[in-house]
Amino acid sequence: MSVYGHEFVGFRDGWRGPLEGETMPLEISSVRGILPRGGTILGSSRTNPIKIEGGVDRIKANLAEYGVDALIAIGGEDTLGVAKQLYDRDVKVVGVPKTIDNDLNATDYTFGFDTAVNIATEAIDRLHTTAESHHRALICEVMGRHAGWIALHAGMAGGANVILIPEKPFDIDKVCEYVESRFKIRYSPIIVVAEGAHPLEGQMALQTGELDSFGHVRLGGIGEMLAQEIEKRTGKEARTTVLGHVQRGGTPSAYDRVLATRFGLHAIDAVNDGDFGKMVALRGTDIVRARLEEATAELKTVPVSRYEEAEVFFG
Repeated sequence: MSVYGHEFVGFRDGWRGPLEGETMPLEISSVRGILPRGGTILGSSRTNPIKIEGGVDRIKANLAEYGVDALIAIGGEDTLGVAKQLYDRDVKVVGVPKTIDNDLNATDYTFGFDTAVNIATEAIDRLHTTAESHHRALICEVMGRHAGWIALHAGMAGGANVILIPEKPFDIDKVCEYVESRFKIRYSPIIVVAEGAHPLEGQMALQTGELDSFGHVRLGGIGEMLAQEIEKRTGKEARTTVLGHVQRGGTPSAYDRVLATRFGLHAIDAVNDGDFGKMVALRGTDIVRARLEEATAELKTVPVSRYEEAEVFFG
């Protein structure tokens, strides 16, 4: 049995291991004591094996050579999307939902999300101090390419005055109205923006025009664009803090540790039952199994009703 984190073993450039034929058995000691750790424990990489010539055949050969009975793919839409394709090609796969974006269908929550929200919330709490002492509008840019779950939860928990998410294009004039109304009552505004948020005009601030191996455009810069527009339109100073990969690291929250442990237990049960092509999922407080196809067919984005709840507190 191989429990395997984010992406696929044997395709990391420069990694000496099963891909080169070197003997590297995964003993149980390899995963002992990892509960308080984040990250990719087994050293896999963000490589799409479907895009590599002969990639699936190499995966099958590696699994056979090392006597791996089944593959447990742990990750988000990209990882589990590839896991679904591997299952379609007769690889015995079970999925576990791990992504800070919380954007996988078929599960209420993914593990990693709660930790990212806690990190972002703490950052917002700290920004309040500087905002009040310097009388500036402070913008906190968080991760969220297509789904604004981190921005929504961290913004509400941190008492943000405006939250901007990819699901709803924002009106920059309205944002500036919120900023000015906040200054009128002698408080400085905090704006939380997801990296994929964009204005009504349809403009998108891109860091580069490059695509990664899964076809995603590299985003970045929306926070700085907002700061410039706010200063220009309101005359108030605005500064941007981009949390970036800080949200992805560090010690997992207690909630994520428990959720990940429960997911792992039920993933092993699915393998033992021979119930492949499934992802373990959280529904309420229960762990259930959902088809990988259901989990990856489309992204789980923030519903209009959830965003409307947050809008009540804007300004």
